[in-house]
Amino acid sequence: MTHPENGEIERYTDHYFNRSKQVVGKFGDCTVTYAIFMRRPVVFAPRIALDWLEETCRARNAKIDLDLRYREGKWVGAGEPMMYITGSFFHLVDLETIFLQKLGPACVAAYNAWTMCADMPKSAFLAMDARHCAGREMAEMMAYAASVGSARAKRKVGAVGFIGNATHATAHFFGREFGLGTMPHALIGYAGSTLRAAEMFHETFPTEGMTVLVDYFAREISDSLEVCRRFPELAAQGNLSLRLDTTGGRYVEGLDPASSYAVLERFSPESIRGYRSEEELRYLVGTGVSAAAIFHLRAELDRNGFDKVKIVASSGFGPAKCRVMAEAKAPIDVVGSGSFLPSNWSETYATADIVEYDGEKRVKIGREFLHRNRPAGVTKPL
Repeated sequence: MTHPENGEIERYTDHYFNRSKQVVGKFGDCTVTYAIFMRRPVVFAPRIALDWLEETCRARNAKIDLDLRYREGKWVGAGEPMMYITGSFFHLVDLETIFLQKLGPACVAAYNAWTMCADMPKSAFLAMDARHCAGREMAEMMAYAASVGSARAKRKVGAVGFIGNATHATAHFFGREFGLGTMPHALIGYAGSTLRAAEMFHETFPTEGMTVLVDYFAREISDSLEVCRRFPELAAQGNLSLRLDTTGGRYVEGLDPASSYAVLERFSPESIRGYRSEEELRYLVGTGVSAAAIFHLRAELDRNGFDKVKIVASSGFGPAKCRVMAEAKAPIDVVGSGSFLPSNWSETYATADIVEYDGEKRVKIGREFLHRNRPAGVTKPL
């Protein structure tokens, strides 16, 4: 998915780049070198942007030289040039807008995915971001980014990382042919009960493992146990998972503020004895899918003999929540997350500056740090 294509670029690029292209066409081309950087630390995720750039330049019969300063999945510091792109000014000048659109958000999302997986290395992650994306191009970019951040966490800390995502179209980034998932809340509502939804799903897909949402009727514990008792073989084989996605407007069944503190005092006392911000306390003992809620469900499952049943946790699992869950050692088997998507979009802005014209170093004052100060790095993508 590499649109827009060559003939459409003029419509989608900043018009001052189109004007510059006309000026260069009138007064003569030159060879330029662009330096690309971001203003915050990121994980380098350039493949989609580079694939589009190379495809477009081939269509224009324009040669470019790439000097990648990092390989895919490497950490890049704020303000450090990620890469240098050298080629015809006439053919490159109108590509900057679209190239940067495809680069910056992916690098920030990869960074978020890496930190989440590294903080919770024993938990698997499922990318559930597609419905939060602004169209197919963004969904492709975010799935790619999650796979890059996950791969870094696997290399660095032996994390389980992202095991898949929710759509078929981007499952290939995770080495799969199809997306993963079982049932949304809508199926629970259609069935009329959590147990009946599980039965209907199992009758439709009898050979598959099953993940059942248990928060629809505010009976997370009762419905979980009812489903486990109805499917004892799946439960004993580890092929049954229960997904907590409780809204932030209420506590999980059986909990309130006092009992949530009591649960953590029993299972993770160190997590509530240090200084905590309001946000961190909410993740630990607040409403919705808190650490206390996860410990509570795990304890009830184990007490009733369902220790092989897995817990899938979702709802707001971004870097901050994952960090708190890791500190509490919450017993989460799988995290369903779309919250690795950048939350502060201004942080995703990648910047390109020309630093050489026909081999002569020249850049606007204040950006001299972008000049190449060491030999070429990785000259071929990734």
